[in-house]
Amino acid sequence: MLLGRKLFALIVLKVCENVINLILYITILFYRVEMSAQDEVSRIAFVFEAIGNPVRFRILTLVSETERPLHIKAVAKILKMDYGTVYRHVKILKKSGLLEIYEVGRSRVLRSKNAEVIRQMVELAKTI
Repeated sequence: MLLGRKLFALIVLKVCENVINLILYITILFYRVEMSAQDEVSRIAFVFEAIGNPVRFRILTLVSETERPLHIKAVAKILKMDYGTVYRHVKILKKSGLLEIYEVGRSRVLRSKNAEVIRQMVELAKTI
């Protein structure tokens, strides 16, 4: 009888251990899904934050409307702003994934990553 109780207790303990491990596993999976959803929401919010600034929005539309990439100096001249200010805004647009910056010689050149999507966003915003 004593052996039966010990065996039963060991089985119950093993089942409880497995249940606890399962709960921990589900919690970790839920946490990862929750975090990845939060990460995606944060990334999307960052994109909207980037284009929510009037200067950055002007830079983005200017670059997306041109056929060829633009030098940051040209953008600064068109916007009548100094290079450093434009470059700080451009870095945020690059971080948000809307622009690419690449070097040609000693110059930095801007290119829209997806000009058509940006044009569609502008048209959509005009209808709201």
